[in-house]
Amino acid sequence: MSKYREKAAALAAQMNLEEKVGQTLYTAPAVERLGIPSYNWWNEALHGVARAGTATVFPQAIGMAATFDEELLKQVGDVIATEARAKYNAQQKAGDHDIYKGLTFWAPNVNLFRDPRWGRGQETYGEDPYLTSRLAVGFIKGLQGEDPDHLKAAACAKHFAVHSGPEGIRHEFNAVVSKQDLYETYLPAFKACVQEAKVEAVMGAYNRTNGEPCCASKTLLQDILRKEWGFKGHVVSDCGAIADFHENHKITKTPLESATMAMNNGCDLNCGCVFPNLRDAVRGGYVDEARLDEAVTNLMECRMKLGILGDDRQEEMDKIGYDQVDLASSKALNQTVSRRSLVLLKNEDNFLPLDKSKLHTIGVIGPNADSRKALVGNYEGTASRYITVLEGIEDYVGDDVKVYYSEACDLWKDRTSGLAQADDRISEAKAVCEVSDVIIAVMGLDSSIEGEQGDAGNEFASGDKKDLLFPGLQREVLEVAYSSGKPVILVSMTGSAMALEWEDAHCKAILQAWYPGAAGGKAVAEAIFGEYSPEGKLPVTFYRTSEELPEFTDYAMKGRTYRYMEKEALYPFGFGLSYTSFEQGKTSADRMEIEAGGQLRIKTSVKNTGKFAGGQTIQVYVKALRDNTPNAQLKGLKKLSLQPGEEKEVEIVLTDKAFALYDEDAHFMLEAGDYEVSVGMQQPDRRSSELTGQTCSVLKVHCSETKEL
Repeated sequence: MSKYREKAAALAAQMNLEEKVGQTLYTAPAVERLGIPSYNWWNEALHGVARAGTATVFPQAIGMAATFDEELLKQVGDVIATEARAKYNAQQKAGDHDIYKGLTFWAPNVNLFRDPRWGRGQETYGEDPYLTSRLAVGFIKGLQGEDPDHLKAAACAKHFAVHSGPEGIRHEFNAVVSKQDLYETYLPAFKACVQEAKVEAVMGAYNRTNGEPCCASKTLLQDILRKEWGFKGHVVSDCGAIADFHENHKITKTPLESATMAMNNGCDLNCGCVFPNLRDAVRGGYVDEARLDEAVTNLMECRMKLGILGDDRQEEMDKIGYDQVDLASSKALNQTVSRRSLVLLKNEDNFLPLDKSKLHTIGVIGPNADSRKALVGNYEGTASRYITVLEGIEDYVGDDVKVYYSEACDLWKDRTSGLAQADDRISEAKAVCEVSDVIIAVMGLDSSIEGEQGDAGNEFASGDKKDLLFPGLQREVLEVAYSSGKPVILVSMTGSAMALEWEDAHCKAILQAWYPGAAGGKAVAEAIFGEYSPEGKLPVTFYRTSEELPEFTDYAMKGRTYRYMEKEALYPFGFGLSYTSFEQGKTSADRMEIEAGGQLRIKTSVKNTGKFAGGQTIQVYVKALRDNTPNAQLKGLKKLSLQPGEEKEVEIVLTDKAFALYDEDAHFMLEAGDYEVSVGMQQPDRRSSELTGQTCSVLKVHCSETKEL
């Protein structure tokens, strides 16, 4: 309980019913007689302060996930919070209390990216519960600061829980999930946000989970969030989600019933317009006023912790001036994150990096080559400067190399100009390929066709992907480039995994750039020309085809993600190439037994044996050697930076929890038997070894006694 709990409760007690109800709306009105200013709770900051003017626009969340770097995300969160305070202070001075102007940010999105077709997967940290947990904890600690009584900004873990598409039916969909999958896959990141990062808010999802609407789920909001995990913050509905109860889910008949159900089951704040019905709900005896008091207390307490309500100001925060927005140091951090997010998927015969002194002409083609939209993804802010891939390449080579450019095709339509015939840029693309020594094809998606239903321009597919192929004429353009006989480098700018079998077979090199941030084009160009070595790792599996995936609406984990898939990936989770080479030294553990309450200390070393400075991620995976258990799962990681010839020792601690699994009744069991602990720079699967030429060190660990943890 924070030091403001009693003050918040006392403030709530002074309000009349009308005033209390007003405070449960995201557009909370002023209560002037009590010195409470109006406040709009809705703000966004997935990868930078969003929708409120100029701010540092970092790579989209999925790109940041590819850094595998918890500390880096903490730095990003801190910069976002500083810019948030600077903008908030300036807006308050001007009397601007509008939407996107507060300090309560509805980020991070810690839903598991269970299906690569999901348009909003770009907002997440990927498909693995452990990686998502680590990155979310880092981001939240950076955003909020680590003093729970004095928040720099307030974070919100969303969307609780069991939510990952399809977008088109999310307002009426019922996600059916076993207890085992719920606890093993869908809840761990939320639990880490609550218990480790002390996240201030949790947002409920649109869908139902096992029949209960998430924003009024007794199971999720009361039994798990409050009772099991001890959550002390406030719960907010997704926008319009409570109206869905009667309009789409049809589990209530009226707005009054919907408001009653949400409030009684633990939702404190309504993003929407249903909670005004709480006046009648309290007067009619459907909602106990004590529960409404509790909700208002939760909300007042948050504002007090931010130092924006009551007498206890955060003076240091109030002093942050507008000169802290868009700092040179923030741009430099953004550049670092962009660089570290890029994943090198293929580099045949070390074709990259290019040597510009050996080139006369470069062809840059593709719909994302000069696209600002493809730099930023969704829920984005406005950068003071953007650098597209084309601009990055032109800036890098200067007058030394001639750059030819063709858009080549629209992102998904069959022509770039409405009055033209189909394929209206293909002849230009052929001409560019003909006069170029090397071709850089910049393909992919952007947030207009991959994103949130309603937020994306639904013309394409309600925000979700129809399949895992580049849409429109993009493959045709790639075929034209390949048939020119010139070497082709593919830069894939997407927020999700694509099926790249043809591309893998025909391109000399493939760089997965995600949506790499406002200046991402500079990072891509510098990677291509060897200013640094790519070091990102895939936070998602790149499947060979969408045909192998279960139904999009099937929320069982069987056959999904690296943890449960049965077929071989094209590019596995945890995979990423480098320009330099690394050698792993001897790996050891302080014991080969694990028991309840115990832990293992694992040591290994890594040496950079190549010619480039480079980053490497040591990954530790645990596999229970018995039937009906998941594949080897990520349970530890450590990010390193090494100069050529440099060697570093790493220690990673695995607790008993790294070996435990949930059973069908959601009991967290450390089972007697044998376990394999794999330590390396990738997953311990055959495909990763085939792609990298490296294997993991394997330790055999035994547990003598079965215990529930």
